[in-house]
Amino acid sequence: MMKPWKAVKRLLPLFVGLSLLLSACGREDLSVLRPQGPVAEGQLGLIKLAITIMVAVMLIVFGIAAYVWIKFRRKPGQNEIPKQVEGNFKLEVIWTAIPLVLVIILGVFTVQKVFAFGENYSSDKNAVKVKVTSHLFWWEFSYPDYGVTTAQDLIIPTGKKIALELKTADVLHSFWVPSLAGKTDTNTDGTINNAWFEASKEGVYLGKCAELCGPSHAFMEFKVKAVNQESFDNWVAAMKAPAVLPEDPAVAEVFKTQCLSCHAVGDQGLPVGPNLTGIGSREAIAGILLNAEGEGRPENGKPIRDNLVDWLKDPQGVKPGNKMPAPKEDLGLTDAEIEAIADYLADYKLTY
Repeated sequence: MMKPWKAVKRLLPLFVGLSLLLSACGREDLSVLRPQGPVAEGQLGLIKLAITIMVAVMLIVFGIAAYVWIKFRRKPGQNEIPKQVEGNFKLEVIWTAIPLVLVIILGVFTVQKVFAFGENYSSDKNAVKVKVTSHLFWWEFSYPDYGVTTAQDLIIPTGKKIALELKTADVLHSFWVPSLAGKTDTNTDGTINNAWFEASKEGVYLGKCAELCGPSHAFMEFKVKAVNQESFDNWVAAMKAPAVLPEDPAVAEVFKTQCLSCHAVGDQGLPVGPNLTGIGSREAIAGILLNAEGEGRPENGKPIRDNLVDWLKDPQGVKPGNKMPAPKEDLGLTDAEIEAIADYLADYKLTY
């Protein structure tokens, strides 16, 4: 039989290696430990409550075990069998009642938060209503009260409840913005799930699909951009403005015939694929190609135009399994046409 110290010696490097590996798996912008709204703060409170209860139970149990181990250890020369104590009614009641009370405490707070955070605010006149539709592998956001539809960047005003109605256009997905709220599935049976959150301060918060949905599940990201009320109103007005098409007639014709057969800009095109209005102002292209231009944008990103060229030239290379036709192979666009369209879209910015 292997001695305990030898087993520890062999397993310790493994545990150290796993700890280092797992420590690199986390992303600061996907942490539930940095709540930026009431829903996320309440969920973090539940996490803290559960951990506090578990740590308290562990300390008590290990403390009693250590006390018994030291107090009643076999003394030198002691060979008789200790007195056997069985069926202590008081002890049995205590160690049954205490866990029951702790579970009830945790259960009451959990049920309270679940119902509070799952409340449907779609009839609240003060809430901003957003219909969320998940696709392989992107997110569509429709604002029925404003007549606006966009994709990938969910723009919201701070300090207001955002009432979400979530559904899927294809397979099961899960909507998750760790800094603002927990996960809500978009079901394939046609049911619509409701959720809500609120952003306490302005900023950009990362969202993910939290349900394995296909080969590009890991790339199905989106951004929630919280702005002040005036900026939100300006954004809505800019989204509803008439479409601005390429100045070059030849490029405009290619864009209309090849791109607007699926996409929309302003009041033109079809809303089959992601709405492209103001795409030059978005935080990322295809959800994962980070745009580096602008204040507060990530340093590891690239210029918007470069990201657009990368996406248009090889959409399957960026997001395997997506449904967008390859502009070169499937639509017959030349490199010059692709770069001209990229220039146009990169310059299509909204001021808000």
